[in-house]
Amino acid sequence: MSAQFNNQFSAYTQQFAAVASRANRLALENAETVFGVQLKAFEKNIDATTAFFGELAEVRDLDAYKTLLPKGLQVAKDNAERFVAAGQEVFGLNLKTGEALGQLAKAQFESATESVQATVAKATKTARR
Repeated sequence: MSAQFNNQFSAYTQQFAAVASRANRLALENAETVFGVQLKAFEKNIDATTAFFGELAEVRDLDAYKTLLPKGLQVAKDNAERFVAAGQEVFGLNLKTGEALGQLAKAQFESATESVQATVAKATKTARR
């Protein structure tokens, strides 16, 4: 009886370790992707802002400032749009990762349920004899 318990416990422990490893891998892959998306958006925003400030530094008269104002507003608008788009993409990635983790947990519960039902069925057959 003790050997059977040890074998089952060992099997459950290995299964738990495999599932935990997969969950960690999913979380790390998601974090890496999210970081990449945010970094790309940040890089584009910095490039656009730097280019605008470069143009702004070269202006010498008031009329040139007047022409750069709409361009500055457009740069700010584009930066905000990139920021929002990156946030939406990050939300989608997190949602997909959450779904994958949910499926992983669901599979784990279904496997455990099947195992328990098999053990109960086996014990019931043994008790009836």
